[in-house]
Amino acid sequence: MSKIKVKNPIVELDGDEMTRIIWASIKGKLILPYLDVDLEYYDLGLPHRDETDDAVTTEAALAIKKHRVGVKCATITPDADRMDEYKLKKCWLSPNGTLRSILDGTVFRKPITVKNIEPAVRSWKKPIMIGRHAYGDIYKSQDFVVPGPGVVEMVYTPEGGEAVTIPVHTFKKGGGVVMGMHNADPSIISFAQACIAYALSEKVDLWFAAKDTISKKYHGRFKELFGAEVAKREADFQAAGISYRYLLIDDAVAQIMKHEGGMLWACMNYDGDVFSDMIASGFGSLGMMTSVLVSPDGCFEYEAAHGTVRRHYYEHLKGNATSTNSVASIFAWTGAIRKRGELDGTPEVVGFADKLEHAVISLIEEGVVTKDLVSLVVPAAKGYENTEGFLDQVAKRLQSTL
Repeated sequence: MSKIKVKNPIVELDGDEMTRIIWASIKGKLILPYLDVDLEYYDLGLPHRDETDDAVTTEAALAIKKHRVGVKCATITPDADRMDEYKLKKCWLSPNGTLRSILDGTVFRKPITVKNIEPAVRSWKKPIMIGRHAYGDIYKSQDFVVPGPGVVEMVYTPEGGEAVTIPVHTFKKGGGVVMGMHNADPSIISFAQACIAYALSEKVDLWFAAKDTISKKYHGRFKELFGAEVAKREADFQAAGISYRYLLIDDAVAQIMKHEGGMLWACMNYDGDVFSDMIASGFGSLGMMTSVLVSPDGCFEYEAAHGTVRRHYYEHLKGNATSTNSVASIFAWTGAIRKRGELDGTPEVVGFADKLEHAVISLIEEGVVTKDLVSLVVPAAKGYENTEGFLDQVAKRLQSTL
């Protein structure tokens, strides 16, 4: 068959460890045989980030701003052990954090549901989507180990004005730790706008949760600005038949455990990081969770919600077979391909993404799974495919549907 022409480029961001191995297989078996596509390639593997002093991550982000659609493999955020392992110049920042900062994006995560995997929470019947504010808070904080007795203060110096000093804590015996966090009104507003747009497009209720009873100013500012943006779109909410709720974060957690799902849960940065993993695990596996970074000006970067699967990679290096779930990485590709087709007005490209996803879902529903899903599917699978075997099965199923 002739290849389907993709009009405009997709920015490809390669990554690390086992997901890098899977990434190459997905491209070779499921994408390039069928699509005539210009992939603008950036290597975000840790060795290359170190070689370029992490400039490659910024270059990749700017390319996504230019072409509007990117697809990203999982990457390592190095700690001290990783710095030694890879002999790095320094502990480079999280690539995802850099991308989020440059694109000013909001991360939306949604579980990939199949008929034969029942959620761990009995009440969950519909997907629960997470909208994570992808700027500031603890991820852009400054922290400090207080060595002994003393006073810690925050100082704000307005442009052209006198400094305002706010006491934080007086350490009397021994030391301790302190942290300074920030967020910015424009980022909070764009976060609210992105969540509203996503909820309206999916026609699902929108929840936003924080803790303004304790953090009256910091969390209170989020509540105020988010609510103001919702108020501007009240007519759109009514027309779509959806509603908005503000909840305290502990109340949201309690209610989500008894809810049937089918909502977008907007979370502050750290909460979104934590609860997206909880939702993924509750619906089956981190290997079954999509993630997309959406910027206010309409740029989209798709990736799997999980990490680089280090343990499997070490087994792979020993020559041992692994059974690594590639579903979320495949859906990163289909998400980017579908969005490219939507933006370009090429339904045949959108149709290819739909068919590839259907090939994956139909196989899982027939009991063709990787090891992590064996005990989750009902009835339990009698066996499992290894990493490459599962991709081969997807490729065979895809070929039969095209």
